[in-house]
Amino acid sequence: MVVLALLAALTACAGGPARDPATPPPAPPTSAAPPSDEIGPHGPTVPEDPVALARTIEAAQATVTDPARSPAEVAAAARTAQVAYEELAFHPERLAPVLAALPPGPAEVTNRIVTAGRDLLAMARGVPGDELPAWRVVEPLPPDRLRTLYAEAQDRFGVPWYVLAAVNLVETRMGRIASNSEDGARGPMQFMPSTWASYGLGGDIDDPRDAILGAANYLRANGGDTEAGLDRALKRYNNDVRYVRAVRAYAGLMQADERAFLGFHAWEVYFRTTSGRVHLPVGYDEPEAIRAVDFLARTSPR
Repeated sequence: MVVLALLAALTACAGGPARDPATPPPAPPTSAAPPSDEIGPHGPTVPEDPVALARTIEAAQATVTDPARSPAEVAAAARTAQVAYEELAFHPERLAPVLAALPPGPAEVTNRIVTAGRDLLAMARGVPGDELPAWRVVEPLPPDRLRTLYAEAQDRFGVPWYVLAAVNLVETRMGRIASNSEDGARGPMQFMPSTWASYGLGGDIDDPRDAILGAANYLRANGGDTEAGLDRALKRYNNDVRYVRAVRAYAGLMQADERAFLGFHAWEVYFRTTSGRVHLPVGYDEPEAIRAVDFLARTSPR
């Protein structure tokens, strides 16, 4: 897959029906103008102190789950939490004191997300290098539109909406990564064209609605419309138990509280390099891999 989906996008990716993890290849040509980046080249800053980090995570989770908060507030809180979870996934030795400083509910959510991130990172190939990938990053569909598409697919094929959302998240960060994978998988749900020919219902592999319906069709064909068959279906989607566990973790959180979907939808695309965590904003479009230091020099505020 292209990843990223969750935390894995920071290093490499996994996913797509019945294939091994892969990292993405060149995307279409890019324009000379650097993309706009209101979030900053490295994303939000979070504390290193475990108690302070726990308070940051707790406050972010409270904002995401509060229906009185504005979409902008929810998105900002979710992005801060994303960076906190990613730091804990990359540095698991920091997790225990953070969990100890959190109340039980937020601690459970944090542990599940960080553990899922660790699973995805374990699927990534190699260690961080000095280059950013040949990816194209686009604006995803709004959350209410995506939620409608997941519901349509659930009604038609019986695969829970939150499972489809979790697959979409892990595969392409809900459509943000608009690049093909190294092995040729395409679209927001990362289908191999040969698999799409059988399960894509005659639709457009790159169209979000068609891709989500195709994924639901594929998962149902492999038992994903039943609780007993879901793990098997997800393992057919990506033949790795770590992928199954990660998708299940994100799906379970959205099933328990639908507002978790809004938080995951706000997650950004980052890539881990020897220059640290680098934010790939909407408009990032590199036809070839680029050195992180060159990209940062070109896009960072002067």
